[in-house]
Amino acid sequence: MIPAAFDYVEADSADAAIAALTEHGDEAKLMAGGHSLIPLMKFRLATPSVVIDIGRLGDLSYIREEGGHVAIGALTTHRALETSQLLKAQAPILAHVASKVGDPSVRHKGTLGGSIAHGDPASDLPAALLALGGSVIAKGPNGEREIAASDLFTGFLETALAPDELMTEIRIPNAANAGWSYQKFNRRAQDWAIVGVAAVVPKNNDPARVALVNMGPTPMTSSAVEQALAGGASIDDAAAVAADGTSPPEDLNGDAEYRTHLAKVLVKRALTEAS
Repeated sequence: MIPAAFDYVEADSADAAIAALTEHGDEAKLMAGGHSLIPLMKFRLATPSVVIDIGRLGDLSYIREEGGHVAIGALTTHRALETSQLLKAQAPILAHVASKVGDPSVRHKGTLGGSIAHGDPASDLPAALLALGGSVIAKGPNGEREIAASDLFTGFLETALAPDELMTEIRIPNAANAGWSYQKFNRRAQDWAIVGVAAVVPKNNDPARVALVNMGPTPMTSSAVEQALAGGASIDDAAAVAADGTSPPEDLNGDAEYRTHLAKVLVKRALTEAS
């Protein structure tokens, strides 16, 4: 389908993008790689009157170590994540998950910030962010604020970002010594996950984190699994409660019962590998 008519604004800085968002309010949408927004516009699921292009803001594309975390610019592409030696050393699950996103053309244009801000429950990268215990930096007309990944996803394709805020950075705690696994079940290599599981198991006494893909209206952690593991449960027993508190969707790829079964199987595989 053809998108509804819209005005186009090319921002030459983060401040210019924020100013345009402030001016146009809810009628405006940001576009970086475009792989999330453009399909929605073609199906008329999103009909912004103004599209603000931030894809050329090179100062928001970086991966660097800062203190005890890795800082990643919001416009860093999936391909840059996939090939980053720093990520492979300090947050290897994120580099691995980025390599599972779409095909090479998608990974060369799609951005981490765009994927996170889109908040699709079937997307790979939000689950990795949750499993790593990461956060995002949002910048608006009133300054910057940090939002924990656990507080970011508020509804279907909805986040805690305000209409006049721009995500500028993603922060990932150092996970160099943690075990990890990403299990993605799909019919074809480039498809969305029917169900996915991201698990990070620290080698110290910190709690394990488990995130689920396509098991509810938002990217989500499996609090039932995390609590079971914290209470000393075995991997088998923890995996048995993987679907507790979830609301898996039903579509042509599977019903809720099928996804519930997959979640249990994939959580067991992920925890076994990560441990």
